[in-house]
Amino acid sequence: MPGRKVVYGVTVGILMVKTYFRRFPGDIGNAETWSFPVQYRIVDESSPARMTELHKESLLAPFKAAAQDLIAAGVDGIATTCGFLSIYQKELADFCGIPVATSSLLQVPMVERLISSDKRVGILTYDGAALTGPYLEAAGIAADTPVYGMPPTSEFVRSIRQGDASVSFDTLKGEVLDLASRMLAENPTIGAIVLECTNLAPFTAAISDRFGLPVFDTVSLVNWFHAGLRPRRFPTA
Repeated sequence: MPGRKVVYGVTVGILMVKTYFRRFPGDIGNAETWSFPVQYRIVDESSPARMTELHKESLLAPFKAAAQDLIAAGVDGIATTCGFLSIYQKELADFCGIPVATSSLLQVPMVERLISSDKRVGILTYDGAALTGPYLEAAGIAADTPVYGMPPTSEFVRSIRQGDASVSFDTLKGEVLDLASRMLAENPTIGAIVLECTNLAPFTAAISDRFGLPVFDTVSLVNWFHAGLRPRRFPTA
């Protein structure tokens, strides 16, 4: 029956990768990030290690099944907690029949048009070696776009892979700022940054404050997404 809902008042459903590390405020997986209610659905078959291998081993079926659960509950749009799911943008949008925003990478083509033509967008990601080819193509991103990944030996990567919730915010922030500094030093024409990894979003403000550039992440994407799904009502005269 069209319009039938199980859960009322929730516009955005979020497909969650199964993880155990700490999600700080600003992370899509921390409900305190949002000024509106969200509905989470964990995809049990997923894990951080598998998300960068989606071009080799498909998890499309379990993500479709989890999306269907959210749709049945009554959400109006679906987002995810991993930018690498850009590879499934078309398939999930076609399957779901409601708007789907798989990845913060979807913002890159728009951000390119917001800055001057002599500037470029730089991407910070969880895994720079993996974020190539089909993940970029699915979001309409040029192959020569600067992409910088967190070092494999970093606490950021280790804590996500091992599910370690003990690493401090300041430790992670320092690693993220170091990576952003290196990317900008090696690419002085970068005029804006997009964060692929949803776990980078807690550090967006720190990056912008340090380097004086606009930074876009999963929070900016989902807030924009929600604004279209549930437009703000203004008082009439």
